[in-house]
Amino acid sequence: MDKISKLEEIIGYKFKDKNLIYQALSHSSYANEKKNPSGSNERLEFLGDSVLSIVVSDYLYKSLKVAEGELTKMRASLVCEKSLHVFAQQIHLGEFLFLGKGEENTGGRERPSILADAFEAVIAAIYLDGGIEPAAKHILRFMPEDVQHPQKPAFSDFKTVLQEIVQKNPEEKVEYVLIGEEGPDHNKRFVVEVRLNSQVIGSGKGRSKKEAEQLAAKEALQLMGYEAQ
Repeated sequence: MDKISKLEEIIGYKFKDKNLIYQALSHSSYANEKKNPSGSNERLEFLGDSVLSIVVSDYLYKSLKVAEGELTKMRASLVCEKSLHVFAQQIHLGEFLFLGKGEENTGGRERPSILADAFEAVIAAIYLDGGIEPAAKHILRFMPEDVQHPQKPAFSDFKTVLQEIVQKNPEEKVEYVLIGEEGPDHNKRFVVEVRLNSQVIGSGKGRSKKEAEQLAAKEALQLMGYEAQ
């Protein structure tokens, strides 16, 4: 619990229910070793992703008077895995994670996908413990001070680009489907297909589902004749 107390000091929030933050910091590899898969942070990550999206959307909507497309791009740059990895590093989140032995021995504390997922899980833990206000306060500390002139993202958000192209035809529908997982827990790869009206137009493999989805969208853009960089 000393580890949790130290993290509480860093993020400026004290949990009433310590089990929530303990679960948020518990990677699936650790939960599996403890034979308690339901104790991993995966469900919290799912909720945290939504809380993060609504808080950032509200922040951008109130801060910027720009078109919906620009707001979408801005949000994507702030909630992508690479940004969340940076945010997690700022609070040294990797030091506080509970990892299985295999993940510990292969650099899991520095792995971007693990840190990004844990960052979202911590958001969910705060939200469940104290509500939207402390969760929003936690999230907004990581937002750029000058949102009018943010730094250019050091990545390409292929999913957003693909979505904008497809939206030109309202009847078209894009979906991302997880079709498989490969490798052990400490070195897992996710395989995702992106489908347009149920037809496969690209596939990708990555260390996280989000990375796999981005790579699938990138392949789809290339096959459609767009230069994806």
